[in-house]
Amino acid sequence: MNRRRAIWLISLAAATTALVVAAFVVVPMLLPPGPRPLFQLPVACGETWELGTYPGHDDFDLDLFPTKGTAWGRPILASFGGTVIEAGINGELGGRTPKKPNGPKGRGGGYWVKIDHGGKWTTQYLHMLEPPLVKVGDEVRQGQQLGKIGSTGDSGAPHLHYEQHRGWEKVEAYFDGQPSGITTDDHEYTVRRKSNNCTDVASPGVPD
Repeated sequence: MNRRRAIWLISLAAATTALVVAAFVVVPMLLPPGPRPLFQLPVACGETWELGTYPGHDDFDLDLFPTKGTAWGRPILASFGGTVIEAGINGELGGRTPKKPNGPKGRGGGYWVKIDHGGKWTTQYLHMLEPPLVKVGDEVRQGQQLGKIGSTGDSGAPHLHYEQHRGWEKVEAYFDGQPSGITTDDHEYTVRRKSNNCTDVASPGVPD
């Protein structure tokens, strides 16, 4: 076999491999999405939380704040079971902590987690206080703790930034089968929702 033919065969094999990999990645995204999972609020069972947005926040983005007590350190729970596909740092952490709440802002989502729930549905949890309690590849159950609420990344105060995605599309979040009420970001507004994320998965106590 001459050198030119060997190079051609190697190039052909590389191109074929690239096409196969692309097919595994792209083709599933072209399929229609599965039914919406029965997502629950990503916070403790029975608690009432304020869901809000503001101009420039992006349509369907949710910021969650507790109606009672401090937000710092509260458990963030999986909305539904699935596989962790991102866990770590998104952007730059900054320096906002419970002891330095007005420290320098970071960039992006800070400590975060993204879960694949199957059927092209994913959820995202941003601005965690500390590194996530889960890692990429972990299988998580609904109600399992993913981390703690903080203010890392581009965050002005401790809260949970939460999103639901259907394929490449961000959509209005539903909880317990009902729409969240957070849609457009053309003005600032809030709604209140009670969590029905009630499972047998134990979570640490909520700070007073």
